[in-house]
Amino acid sequence: MKLHELAPAPGSKKVRTRIGRGLGSGLGKTAGKGHKGQNARAGGGVRPGFEGGQKPLYLRLPKRGFTNIFAKQYSEINVEVLNRFDNGAVVDLEALVDAGVVKKVLDGLKILGNGELTKALTVKANGFTKSAAEKIQAAGGTVEVI
Repeated sequence: MKLHELAPAPGSKKVRTRIGRGLGSGLGKTAGKGHKGQNARAGGGVRPGFEGGQKPLYLRLPKRGFTNIFAKQYSEINVEVLNRFDNGAVVDLEALVDAGVVKKVLDGLKILGNGELTKALTVKANGFTKSAAEKIQAAGGTVEVI
């Protein structure tokens, strides 16, 4: 292959069709909309989910479950993540955000028990799993529920 033989892959550079530009454009007169009808009109068409008067799918399916709009959503981290802090440090939500562990602050912080902890830390959070609290205390740290 030579430099002058380089070309884009066939079909990768499709030219956009300019609609409504007269009879010679290839989509003249009705601009590809056919003759009359709801979709031929300016501003015409149907809303999303409309099925021509038939009962739409979102109304045909049974509704199940319940979403509690007052539910609290906690940022969750595992015990093993706390090893990045120095011995004796106080670890709370602000410290975790500064360290880049927690990206999005939600309604609070919950510590989960996956992994091992080797440093004695004071951990302040809204909730701890039983195993997380045991691991923090076994490493010589303290647990504070906010």
